[in-house]
Amino acid sequence: MAKKKKEAAPAPGAPAWMATFSDLMNLLLTFFILLFSMSSVDVSKFEEIAASLNASFSIFDSGAPAITEGGLISSGVSQLSQLDNYYTSMGQNQNEDDTKDEMTEEEVKDKYEEMQSDATEELGGKVEEDLEAEGLLDGDYEGFIDMEITSQYVTLTLNGSVLFDSGKAEIKSDATVFVGKLGDVLKGYDENLIEIRGYTDSVPVSAANKYADNMELSQARAYSVYKFLVKNKHMSEESLECSGRGEQEPIATNDTKEGRALNRRVEIRIYSVLTNN
Repeated sequence: MAKKKKEAAPAPGAPAWMATFSDLMNLLLTFFILLFSMSSVDVSKFEEIAASLNASFSIFDSGAPAITEGGLISSGVSQLSQLDNYYTSMGQNQNEDDTKDEMTEEEVKDKYEEMQSDATEELGGKVEEDLEAEGLLDGDYEGFIDMEITSQYVTLTLNGSVLFDSGKAEIKSDATVFVGKLGDVLKGYDENLIEIRGYTDSVPVSAANKYADNMELSQARAYSVYKFLVKNKHMSEESLECSGRGEQEPIATNDTKEGRALNRRVEIRIYSVLTNN
C-alpha cells in the first residue's frame, strides 16, 4: 500500500504578506500625518461642521446628549465631545429625537448673558437673606449698607464715615463689630471672587496726612477691610482682591457735604459663579 504523503507544516509566525501589509499601513499613516502637519485647519469652520454633523446624526442611546466615557481615543471624537458639551452648557434645546437646533454666535452670547444675569439675581437674593439674618439692613445698622445687583456681581456699598475717621484708613474701633458681622456673611461666599474697592471725595488730603493723595488713601482703606477679613475671618486670599479708586467714579456731587459723604465709601463686589449642571 502506498504511503500517504505528509503535508508540509506551515512556517512559524505570521504569514509573510502580513509584514509587508503592516509596513504599507505604517507608511500610509506616516504620509497622512505629514500632510496633516503641513496643512492649516480653519478652527471655526471645523467647529461648525462638527456641530452640524453631531446635530444631524445620532449615534447615542436614548437620552444621551454627548459621547460618554469609554474606549474612544480618536482626537476627532474627543473634540466633537467637547464641542457638544459646550453647546449643551449654553442651553441648546434637545428634542425627543436627540437632535439640537444650531445657535449662532450672537445667540450663544445672549444665552450666556441671560444665564449670568439669572445666576447673579439668585446670588443677590441669598446675600440679602444673609444680611437680614445678621441684622445688617435695619436696626442699629440701618443705612450702613446699600445693595445693588448688576448682571455679573452684587455690590455692597459701605458708608465710609461709619468705617473710617477723616483722612485715616484704620477701621474705627466701634465699627469692628459691624465689619465682623459683614465678614460672617462674606465668608459664605469665599469661593466667589470678591473685590474690595475704596473711594474718597474730591477734597485733597492735608499736608500733614501720611497719605500723599486721595488715591493712596482709598487704597489703604480698601486694604484695611481686606486685611480684616483675612486675619479675623480667615477668608481666602486667592478669592479676595482690593484696590483704590480715589475720587474717581463718584456716585454723587462733590459740591455738597451730603454728596461728599456718599462718595466716601467702600464697595464690595461679589461676583456670581456659573455652574454647569
